[in-house]
Amino acid sequence: MSRMLDLIRANSLSWHQMMTASKGALRVPAEEMVEILVYLAEHNKIMGGQARLTLAAWDEASAKIIAANPTTPKEALDYWISPKNLRSPLFPLLIENTSVTIGRLSELATSLKGEWIDVMISSPRVRGSQQLLADLSSNKELTEIQTVRVQELITGKPAVAVAETGPAAQVSAVPPPGPGIPASSPEIVAVAAASATEAAARSVETASLTIGTEADPESDEALIAFFTQYADEIAAEGDKPFRAIGAIHEELLAEPGMKTFAAAASASPAQPASPQIAPAQPTPVSKPVLPKKLVNPEDEKRGSVLQKINRLDIKGRIQLAMKGTKEERSILVRDGTKLVAIAVLDSPKISDGEVEKIASQRNVLESVLRAIPLKRRFMKNYGVVRNLVFNPRTPIDISLGLMKQLLAADLKNLTGNKEVSDTIRKLALRMFKQKTENPNR
Repeated sequence: MSRMLDLIRANSLSWHQMMTASKGALRVPAEEMVEILVYLAEHNKIMGGQARLTLAAWDEASAKIIAANPTTPKEALDYWISPKNLRSPLFPLLIENTSVTIGRLSELATSLKGEWIDVMISSPRVRGSQQLLADLSSNKELTEIQTVRVQELITGKPAVAVAETGPAAQVSAVPPPGPGIPASSPEIVAVAAASATEAAARSVETASLTIGTEADPESDEALIAFFTQYADEIAAEGDKPFRAIGAIHEELLAEPGMKTFAAAASASPAQPASPQIAPAQPTPVSKPVLPKKLVNPEDEKRGSVLQKINRLDIKGRIQLAMKGTKEERSILVRDGTKLVAIAVLDSPKISDGEVEKIASQRNVLESVLRAIPLKRRFMKNYGVVRNLVFNPRTPIDISLGLMKQLLAADLKNLTGNKEVSDTIRKLALRMFKQKTENPNR
């Protein structure tokens, strides 16, 4: 056990040091830092939420090395092999790690479902264990194809070729262990590691998640779930910087406070310099208008938020989308990176009014407008439904599916809205006539 972990267990560190530890910022080796984070996540009620968040966003390349290493502390391996903390890039390596017991894998084999089961079926270690294959066969969540594959492995018959996608496809190239090659050999682990990263463009670098937000257990849980669900996509995005859909800076100049400044600047041309001005008696000139006095405080605040966002990487922007302010969400929902934009909709803090506004915006990604109807909470708000249908940027299939929920008055207005497609207007007219001729419909 590390000396630093001893101090944390004994509660001998200051609050500031504990917070630093929960953010993964101690100057200790990565393996030791992960062990400390796992302890905090499992045993510290105050710092546990931040520690779990840090682990969920831990650098993928570093995490893979730790997950594949048999000398990694059992607590760390148990944490990452737990169903609630599974990460698709790490799962194949954890299965092959001999320090992860057959008992733990048996629990997963009988309870997991979907693509996680495909990964287990593709594992050399699982294929070589009759116990794990038997546990898999008892899993009630198996699909028909998975059931056939497991039975073929148990009976020793050649496996039926099945087209796979997702994590299973990433590890399908892992060959079964040959004679004299244990399933946990370095060769097998290396092949599994290479296959697991096949879909990723490059591994993401460790990013600081310290963005000035307060502890919020609900947001932390949502953020951990988001990082876990989209781990591969986040890694594939790399270090893509913030790029807003639409010109935010131009909008700032178009707002009232900035208009005043622009008008004052154009109405006050620079005075030509005079070569003969006595230092003691300067030529009287009108007092220049200072931009600071003319800029609306809200404009300054928005500019400061933009500077803050521009300094963050993708993980930092996702965290800010989940835990930040309304102003920050209004900017991040326009992020050209899909994962950041849709993270705004997953924020527990987002209000119905914010979603109504987003549903009417034309400067957001189409994926954002597609994501709104997928959340039942948003679809209970009539304003959100109406704004989506009236938004010309909303995909036509989404609009057509929502039109039946519109009131007659809105259908009538929609018939004259030349910004939406002809198909929408014609259907709106037909539905309006049906509603007015038969009010009960």
